[in-house]
Amino acid sequence: MFRNRLKSIRFINTKYIHISKMAKSSFEYVKSYELDDTLLPNTWIVVRIDGKCFHKFSEHHNFTKPNDLRALKLMNYAAYQVMKDTHDICVAFGQSDEYSFIFNKNTAFYKRRGAKLLTTINSKFSSSYVFYWRKFFGDEILQYPPSFDGRIVLYPSAENVIDYLKWRQADVHINNLYNTAFWALVLQGKLSPAQAEKRLCGTVSADKNEILFKEFNINYNKEQEIFKRGTILLKLQVQSDIIKKKVTAITDIHEDMLKENFWLKYENLLEPKSKKVVHYNGPITDILTEQILNRDKSKPCNSIKIS
Repeated sequence: MFRNRLKSIRFINTKYIHISKMAKSSFEYVKSYELDDTLLPNTWIVVRIDGKCFHKFSEHHNFTKPNDLRALKLMNYAAYQVMKDTHDICVAFGQSDEYSFIFNKNTAFYKRRGAKLLTTINSKFSSSYVFYWRKFFGDEILQYPPSFDGRIVLYPSAENVIDYLKWRQADVHINNLYNTAFWALVLQGKLSPAQAEKRLCGTVSADKNEILFKEFNINYNKEQEIFKRGTILLKLQVQSDIIKKKVTAITDIHEDMLKENFWLKYENLLEPKSKKVVHYNGPITDILTEQILNRDKSKPCNSIKIS
């Protein structure tokens, strides 16, 4: 039944090395049941993962409402770990408990096998979320493992991908404005969740902004950009006064993708066409610090130039 199991045995100094082939057997026919899940070529692959039952997870782990900066930074750091290990991801975007990873149009990663791509990204992200929990939550004990579901969507054009990213960022604004008003009514206005939900039913953005400003003296426009716009992770060429030559660095930014200025600034984001230099004036974030500043802690960083 089993043939060609043993390819050869070589003796070296009275010791031997066992070199084997995969056994062939009458059971091997079961492989024919595996479906071909190779993804359509010449398309952008988007892998989106989403937290499962994160509403309860956030309650059990005392997340700050309406936004917990620790949780958002942990999501970003887990996504950073994914991008660091997967060179074919050109951009990622995250908000709340979801993250989208966009692969280069011509990627051959895992031969474009859907199941391999999805499970690899999901498992790397999930394990990183757990592994780095204490880095952001300190003594807050992780009571049980989080879980994330995932999906793959294919887009045929760069325009589709841009619209996808705009859609996800528009979702950030809609959800965050609602949540900011909702939790202001609950935590400061002393309404029950049901009462707050009823109060906001049928309101538009202007109404929510008015409630926040008039009743709670909250100017929504001054909320942190990470809350209003989510986080964009880009792989860019970084040059600083610390590192004389350009190096690739994953940069986390919170810019407005709904405006055309963003896509003019990063015109080669999806389809590299030039070496145009973009001057980065944003903060030196933890993710940038890990990649650049820690290489030479003795030298201050005054400027960073990105292309």
